[in-house]
Amino acid sequence: MDQKQTRGRAPISDIKSSSTLISGTGMDRKVENKQGHWRKILIGSLAALAVILVAFFLLDSQEGKSLRIQESRVTVSEVFKGKFEDFIPIRSRVTPLKTVFLDAIEGGRVERILVEDGTLLKKGDLIVELSNTTLQLEVTRNEAAVIEQLNNMRTIELQLEQNRLSHKRNLVEIDYQIKRLTRRVDRERELIKTNNISQAQLDQTEDELAYYINRRNVTLESQATDARMQDAQLVFLQKSSERLEQNLEFSKKNLEALQVRAPVDGKLSGFNAEVGQSISHGGRLGQVDSPNAYKLTANIDEFYLNRVDLGQTAQFSRDGNEYEIRIVKVYPQVKNGQFEADFVFNGEQPHAIRRGQTLQANLVLGDPETAILIPNGAFYQDTGGKWIFVVTPDKQKAVKRPVRLGRRNAQHIEVLEGLEVGEHVVTSPYTGFVEMTHLKLGGVE
Repeated sequence: MDQKQTRGRAPISDIKSSSTLISGTGMDRKVENKQGHWRKILIGSLAALAVILVAFFLLDSQEGKSLRIQESRVTVSEVFKGKFEDFIPIRSRVTPLKTVFLDAIEGGRVERILVEDGTLLKKGDLIVELSNTTLQLEVTRNEAAVIEQLNNMRTIELQLEQNRLSHKRNLVEIDYQIKRLTRRVDRERELIKTNNISQAQLDQTEDELAYYINRRNVTLESQATDARMQDAQLVFLQKSSERLEQNLEFSKKNLEALQVRAPVDGKLSGFNAEVGQSISHGGRLGQVDSPNAYKLTANIDEFYLNRVDLGQTAQFSRDGNEYEIRIVKVYPQVKNGQFEADFVFNGEQPHAIRRGQTLQANLVLGDPETAILIPNGAFYQDTGGKWIFVVTPDKQKAVKRPVRLGRRNAQHIEVLEGLEVGEHVVTSPYTGFVEMTHLKLGGVE
């Protein structure tokens, strides 16, 4: 039995060895967990990145948007005090001082051209001949109608004159009869005393005398009435006759208008008619310009509309000489952001200038004044003069700053508020960083 038990159990030493192996007390070794190690590194990295991002956004929220830019890409200018000359450059074109447009009073077909474009003309010189059959027939009919009316009035005037003469003849005849019968009555009154004639004969002679006396009175009254009516009618007929004669003259002038002549002395320009061409009523044929007298017409930015007025002067140089012009007319209509003004020369005009030629001049808007200035630059178009990038004293960055700018000329801009003398500003274009509040100068990240 003991042998069986011995075979079925392990020795005590063996059991101790096994327990020792199982517990590991005799041979302990720490096993590292690699997955947990990388998790800790990742968590640490994310935490650090989060801290950096939070710091970046906090910084960005305090300072605004910034951009690093090469210093060579921008133009830095100094704020200074100096004389501001209030003028603007203008580009003007030479135009004739006086222009008379050449229009066709009556339309028609071009039959003959007598001069070419650019010809110097004298007033009344024939330029082109037109034909208009319809107008010619109409004028002929009007002329015939006017002549007929004039003839009718002449006939009426003749009839009135004949009536006047008829009244005169009647009066002469009546006066003669009255004178004859008066003498006869006187003789018969003497003869009746001696009974040489009858009373009936005397009564008949006296009645005939009374008849002619009454007839004379009626004739005189009729003559006065006819004379009064005749005078009024003659005045009316004379005025009607004058109007008809004027109409006849107008008809003749319409025919003469088919011969287009120079209205004034000058140079013909813009004339390009061709033989056989149809010209409409009132159609533009060209213009006659003053040959040696010119003015300048300039287009000016609408920004200066309220600062440009009559009498202001501008200067320009040509062939080593200085010339002055003044504004004589301002057109307030704005087209494509510009308005137009006309200038004339103060004194002598340059020699050998031609119509259409362009001249560069400086228009004076005010007297020179001492002011804080910055150079005029393209930044103004991007900011409207409301803000500007100001370079910090360490020259490391430029900070956006609101300013108030005033007058401008080709070289300088007047500073009203926001900048001090000696500061430096960026005056080059702001294209690409208008939305930025800071520019970091000195290179590209």
